[in-house]
Amino acid sequence: QVQLVESGGGLVQPGGSLRLSCAASGIIVSINVMGWYRQAPGKERELVAVIPSVGSTNYADSVKGRFTISRDNANNTVYLQMNSLKPEDTAVYYCSGGRYLGNYWGQGTRVTVSS
Repeated sequence: QVQLVESGGGLVQPGGSLRLSCAASGIIVSINVMGWYRQAPGKERELVAVIPSVGSTNYADSVKGRFTISRDNANNTVYLQMNSLKPEDTAVYYCSGGRYLGNYWGQGTRVTVSS
């Protein structure tokens, strides 16, 4: 049984930072594609960052230079470091992965950027 459990969300002021974690079980993050999506109120879910099993990471234009996706193979965990946060980054953030993005999903963690 595959489980993806996100954590690390919360309330942060504009310009602040957060690090989201996605702890995986039943799936090995190093040999699967993993990614972070987000869904803001009233908007469609969008892909934020991807880390493939081989190759380069990719980011949505809106977060390039501010967000970094990484993985810790020893702990089977994927991270999303978010810096210089803006109010428009407010959303529920979801971890996803598998043979293809979207195979498995976490329950989401809420990020609110507000003063």
